[in-house]
Amino acid sequence: MLSRRQALISTLFGAGAIGLRSLATGLPVSFLLNPRRALADLPDGGACPSKAQFVILSTSGAGDPINASVPGTYDDPQIVHSSASSMAPTSLTLLGQTYTAAAPWATLPQSVLDRTCFWHLMTNTPVHPREPDVLKLMETTQIDEMFPSILAKLLAPCLGTIQSQPISVGASSPSEGLTYGGQALPIVPALALKATLTNPAGPLTTLQPLRDQTLDQLYALYKNSASPAGKAYIDSLVTSQAQVRNINQTLLDQLSSIKDNSATSQITAAVTLVQMKVTPVIAIHIPFGGDNHHDVGLATESAQTVSGVAAIGQLMSALASAGLTDQVTFLSLNVFGRTIGPGNTDGRQHNANHQVSISIGKYLRGGVIGGVAPVGGDYGALPIQSTTGEGTTSGDIAAVDSLSSFGQTVLASLGVDAVTIGQEILFGKVITGELA
Repeated sequence: MLSRRQALISTLFGAGAIGLRSLATGLPVSFLLNPRRALADLPDGGACPSKAQFVILSTSGAGDPINASVPGTYDDPQIVHSSASSMAPTSLTLLGQTYTAAAPWATLPQSVLDRTCFWHLMTNTPVHPREPDVLKLMETTQIDEMFPSILAKLLAPCLGTIQSQPISVGASSPSEGLTYGGQALPIVPALALKATLTNPAGPLTTLQPLRDQTLDQLYALYKNSASPAGKAYIDSLVTSQAQVRNINQTLLDQLSSIKDNSATSQITAAVTLVQMKVTPVIAIHIPFGGDNHHDVGLATESAQTVSGVAAIGQLMSALASAGLTDQVTFLSLNVFGRTIGPGNTDGRQHNANHQVSISIGKYLRGGVIGGVAPVGGDYGALPIQSTTGEGTTSGDIAAVDSLSSFGQTVLASLGVDAVTIGQEILFGKVITGELA
């Protein structure tokens, strides 16, 4: 029987550790699997025109009260916000526009805020176990595929990742687990990733000899079969021995810093998986208040909003340090939001009509999409005008279609064509005003 370590290595790097060879050489997995065909398919040097990005997705089945602290909820004085000093209403600027939000959001660097968008959406469910359905955009995707799986499937070919399946390093309950093509995927906690990859006999210790061995095996084919354009393309990708040593040490140092399975550790694991080009999509869980039916003075909500925004800031800093700021899009998507109307000072209830997602990425504009209005004794998401992203009762995107429109717009921002978007997500519209 395979050991758990061997099984995890196989999950991360594929059969025969083809992914390790890709990491060690810099050559795409598709090339290593069939180099002769790959050479024949590279008449133009292999350029990829897509806006493809890696995606780090924070998702929660708890129904966090993110929607109680963000821009778009401070214009109506009836909406209840935390009274903690750490959550004081504070002005911030998103791409030149001034908004009010809880103080923690204003602590993000301006360069990050200018790419940060707050999406006021309706998930249309108040039920925790329906998190998988929300990840399927409430069953508006083709063959009920999860949105992170659609992203991974479409992004993998351009990004040249080791696998097309997404990976979850942060699922805190079964409802947060991911599927791909209808099959449940394993969860890879941060500590398990550390234990497997930093082991003295682990796979990262063999990168340099694996590089040399693989390149030696490819040399004859390269010498005799590659066109000048193909040779130039391959040469541009091949990792030097010095680079392999740096990769090895960088990854080991990062993974060794993991102490637990907290949001901080999940972020380290996610950035490391991006650097190794294991998968296009990594799911994490950043707590933002949780299931706070009983939260006296909204104390837990306040504390976790502070720590949650700090975690997002940490992620952005880690991506910048790794030179990945323009190569990774961050998204959040939770099962539902929380009630924000009068009477919510000692906890909040489930809100099927309003959930706020966050996006931070190169190809999505900073700002606010949609808005809120009174619904059934509380507040819910407004319809959205697709050309501007404005929340308005006359918007051409109904609130019930806002979730699928979020999915369509994210796909459009990553370079997916309109025909494919319509095939993958069957309802909603692209919010063209949000595309950078």
